Amino acid sequence: MKNQLFLLLLFLAIGICWAQTPTKLQFNKPAEFFEETLVLGNGKIGASIFGGVNSDKLFLNDITLWAGEPVDANINPEAYKNLPAIREALKSENYKLADSLNKKLQGKFSESYAPLGTLFIHVQHKGAAKKYSRELDLSQATSKISYEVDGVLFTREYFISHPDQVMAIELTSGKKGALTFELELNSLLKFETTTDLYRLHMNGYAPLHADPSYLGDTPNAIVFDASKGTRFTASAAIKNYDGEVYETAHAIGVKDATEATVYVSIATSFNGFDKNPATEGLDNKEIAFRKLTSGVQKGFDELKKAHVADYQAYFNRVNLSLGETTAPQLPTDERLKRYAMGKEDKNLEVLYFNYGRYLLISSSRTPDVPANLQGLWNPHMRPPWSSNYTININAEENYWLAENTNLSEIHAPLLTFIKNVAQTGQVTAKTFYGTRGWAAGHNSDIWAMSNPVGNFGKGDPSWANWNMGGVWLSTHLWEHYTFSLDIDWLKKEAYPAMKGAAQFCLDWLVEDKNGNLITSPSTSPENLYVSRQGYVGATMYGGTADLAMIRELFLQTMAASKVLNTDSEFRSEIEKALAKLYPYQIGKKGNLQEWYFDWEDMDPKHRHQSHLFGLYPGHHVTPSSTPDLAKASRKTLEIKGDETTGWSKGWRINLWARLWDGNHAYKMIRELLKYVPPDEMKTDYQRGGGTYPNLFDAHPPFQIDGNFGGAAAFAEMLVQSSENEIRLLPALPDAWPTGEVKGICARGGFEITMKWVNKSIVKTTLSSKNGGTTTLIYRGVTKQITLRPNEIKAIEW
Repeated sequence: MKNQLFLLLLFLAIGICWAQTPTKLQFNKPAEFFEETLVLGNGKIGASIFGGVNSDKLFLNDITLWAGEPVDANINPEAYKNLPAIREALKSENYKLADSLNKKLQGKFSESYAPLGTLFIHVQHKGAAKKYSRELDLSQATSKISYEVDGVLFTREYFISHPDQVMAIELTSGKKGALTFELELNSLLKFETTTDLYRLHMNGYAPLHADPSYLGDTPNAIVFDASKGTRFTASAAIKNYDGEVYETAHAIGVKDATEATVYVSIATSFNGFDKNPATEGLDNKEIAFRKLTSGVQKGFDELKKAHVADYQAYFNRVNLSLGETTAPQLPTDERLKRYAMGKEDKNLEVLYFNYGRYLLISSSRTPDVPANLQGLWNPHMRPPWSSNYTININAEENYWLAENTNLSEIHAPLLTFIKNVAQTGQVTAKTFYGTRGWAAGHNSDIWAMSNPVGNFGKGDPSWANWNMGGVWLSTHLWEHYTFSLDIDWLKKEAYPAMKGAAQFCLDWLVEDKNGNLITSPSTSPENLYVSRQGYVGATMYGGTADLAMIRELFLQTMAASKVLNTDSEFRSEIEKALAKLYPYQIGKKGNLQEWYFDWEDMDPKHRHQSHLFGLYPGHHVTPSSTPDLAKASRKTLEIKGDETTGWSKGWRINLWARLWDGNHAYKMIRELLKYVPPDEMKTDYQRGGGTYPNLFDAHPPFQIDGNFGGAAAFAEMLVQSSENEIRLLPALPDAWPTGEVKGICARGGFEITMKWVNKSIVKTTLSSKNGGTTTLIYRGVTKQITLRPNEIKAIEW
């Protein structure tokens, strides 16, 4: 009796702790929609798990499986010859003609990220399931389900190992011989399945081309060519401990077992952005065979031990607590619904932050292949916006939390991808714009496409013709250096790309009638103006967003050349151009103008706020150094309001944090966590963004950038930094009076641990691997701190 009472109390204690933990997503039923699945990933292989009882379904992805093949960057070799006519139309204020002519500066669409397939686990049960539970444990990157059938407990545990590049699923039953299941593989791509030696194989290939879904039902929207495209293999094996393993022509299974483990390996022939995957590709079949064989030999426990150790080396670097919570024990979707009613749930907020870091670790560990619009997890043949790299905000937003939340190495896939885009971008700069350096447009893909999109004149210039993608991407190179202080990397990898982007800007700038340097033609991402004459258009000159990004890049490139003590003449050229840039303008409403003139937006509440780039993610607009511009930025945000898409909310939260308005930032965090029912691919700009049951960001539909932007904002509210100073609790909201954070990073190579009570810091420690000097700022008090390499120093306030 004592033992039974002890076990009951232990179960209750574990249950309370489990429900309150900020590192678990929990549900009491299987997923019905993709936006309810629990996702796993090792940075290359991904799985979206439904957790069904009689038939479990796992959508499978490989981040290197895309439509297409290496891009021909020279697709519109004489496009630049249209520039004089466009500029003349703008000079004559003929904006309608400029819009029309600007379409001549367009190229092809990007390729699409492809779904690999679906793994089915068909389980033989006679009775109905009871006591169902499904969870994702962010602390270990594992997922589990459990349920009872006829009084017998059944469990499944899933993980995807980065060290061993294999997925493992352990199935158990509480009764000897009660476990019988069968595996099946299927795909939307061209494929065939075979079995041999009790292993199941699926081999196939991706399309040569897939049209963006927003084009609608177009002819030949998906084109397959058996001799072209990326090849893929998915292989599965079952390790049984009792019972009998069997195979059929297209399935494998096990009968009458008590416990069994499923191993799945996935590989593609992708061998680099400039290698033909069909003729120069990797041997996907051999790689999948080798990884599967190794995984089976090591076994579930050994694989899991290595997987958890590898994952926790990143995840455990940061720990956030926002104090005690009184929120009740509820499944995650019910917690979201309760939270939307204005109820307190601090651990849900921390869970969202932790989930963002989890998703980035899980989707960004493949060299040259960063997390895409859906991160790693895509079930659609023509996914929303091709699940590509949308580089007018979204691809960059994916990585806003990489450096400050202590995931610097996870930034690497984007940083190496930039180097690839810079190569194709040299052709784009020359052929589309007649400049030196390199440039990139609105979209890119795994093939490092850099041309402006629009299908050669069919796209609206508001989104198709934007050409500042290389400029924005290049700012990530300097960001990585300011956190890592890796001067060798800056010299060999970052600075050449930064210089190339700056060269493009120098050649692209022209003088206005007053001698100021402007861009012409110019667009502001996806937005439209209303001219004084009432014309609604996109093409103009001297757009604030262009100039804000150029300012930031110029400042960073100059700083990099000083650090490296190189290129003094080039630095002088940048400095002179920087001084001549058309200055920011404050409009009659007190807002920061988006256009050269004080024109109205067609949609005053438009989701993009690219002209605020200097405030965030840039650094040259701040409340302390440029108070008038900061005030105008605030007015712009007030005019736009808070209701917008998911990724845009993530951006605006960071902007409010940079304005040191923690309460407004927190208000928008609550709105970002607004429950959105799962609805597959429905695009709805008007409804506004929020969060799906599995905590995926709802644009809607699902885009992962809102998860990453939202998580980054938590860190930005607690710590802000430049190369020379660190601000502590610059945007702490009233809702977080007590809390603690460990491991947040700051520019200059510093790491911070901080505890606060009643909104006052009671403990701060600062450490640095490299050593250095910075100025700490808290409530107007400044302290200059110098650390030796690897020194940890407690700071008193």
